[in-house]
Amino acid sequence: MGRLQGRKEREPFVLEHASIATGDEKGTVQKDMSVLVSADGRIEQVCPTPLAYVPSGYHRINATGKFVAPGLINAHTHLFADGKPLSGGTDLSPRVVDAALKVVHSPAGRVLMDARIKGTVSTLLNSGVTTIRTLGDVGYEAVRLRDRIDADELTGPRMLAAGPLLAIPGGHGDPFIALSCSSPEEARRRTRENLDHGVNAIKVAATGGVTDATKLGEAGSPQMTEEEMAAVCDEAHEFGVLVAAHAQSPEGVKAALKAGVDTIEHGSVLDDEMIGLFLDNPRSLRGFSALDPTLSAGLPLVKISQQELGISDIVRGNSELVVDGMVKSAKQAHENGIAVGVGTDTGMTFVPQYGTWRELDYLVRYADFTPAQAFHAATQVNARNLGFDNVTGSVDTGKDADLIVLDEDPAKNIRTLADPKLVIVRGKPVWRPEVKHFEEIDRLLDSF
Repeated sequence: MGRLQGRKEREPFVLEHASIATGDEKGTVQKDMSVLVSADGRIEQVCPTPLAYVPSGYHRINATGKFVAPGLINAHTHLFADGKPLSGGTDLSPRVVDAALKVVHSPAGRVLMDARIKGTVSTLLNSGVTTIRTLGDVGYEAVRLRDRIDADELTGPRMLAAGPLLAIPGGHGDPFIALSCSSPEEARRRTRENLDHGVNAIKVAATGGVTDATKLGEAGSPQMTEEEMAAVCDEAHEFGVLVAAHAQSPEGVKAALKAGVDTIEHGSVLDDEMIGLFLDNPRSLRGFSALDPTLSAGLPLVKISQQELGISDIVRGNSELVVDGMVKSAKQAHENGIAVGVGTDTGMTFVPQYGTWRELDYLVRYADFTPAQAFHAATQVNARNLGFDNVTGSVDTGKDADLIVLDEDPAKNIRTLADPKLVIVRGKPVWRPEVKHFEEIDRLLDSF
């Protein structure tokens, strides 16, 4: 598998005789096109190949029979794990928790975590993902990696890095990937603490979650209050930073939307008030809120046998309580014109870092999307939801060259996204992209 590469100079090149899968909602394809990429990594010309002017010194890449498409955007990733089963539901003593935290946050632990996330980000990039948002980190390792990529020390995807999420004491993610707060004032202070560490994304836990629940019914139970989440949003929005909310019940989703969060992660059955807030949310940063259903994190937990998953009774039971609502909310959002994005919750049980394409497949099979609409969600819609639509998400002149080269049209065959032939991120090609697959996990995911 190709690792994140060190500094290398960009060289101008042209992809010739390609079919361009535009990523629009209709699945439009432009045939026999050329895409010129300048030395600064931007798309400088998109036109029919016979009309293309290719300056001397440009490398010519013959893309006859191939499809050039926008790179995938994954709006919900965790980089500390690879997707193999997480234990979940284990009642750890304070002594064990304190010991584990000391190891993770020690100088040696920091070095190990930096190395681990460098590997998981490499997997995401090699699978065709050119932009990611992390939503729950052990510390600020994703911030450090993002800064190295932005400084051209490494070739990697564009990153929004959230650092630790914000939760109530003992709530979802606390203490391993969360900072706890128990009042609006403390929530505001914790938000500023993350911002001071350089994060450019924020996440709150509006409800309990599945993988770390200690009792049945904890997933979806309200945790952070509307007032606490509103304090987070006010602080983050002042600095132009979007806020995501883990929410898996109607109560949690509604409170988060009223507080002004910009994206709901997971979701639940929606009522008219929630639908209205998604479409017109005056407290959000840009006047609307989006939904990332993360079906990849839910469906395997109820579709595959508990024994094969290797999960506890608590995890299985909580999954059964919330997954149906996640699927229904994805359908409702799609039907009502809500901005539905693509995030997979990578690193969670049976959500490998290389499986972004599966979320598109689930949107088609379970939420009534067409393949073209699902690919549109993972590119143009995600770019708008995350505030990057002026620089990425489509194959347009002036945007960064975040591209993938495929054997087939992804708007007709989503599975072609599982095997990109070339990945280009901000004008830098990743030749012969490969990832290490977990064959047994893939077999079980394919089984349903």
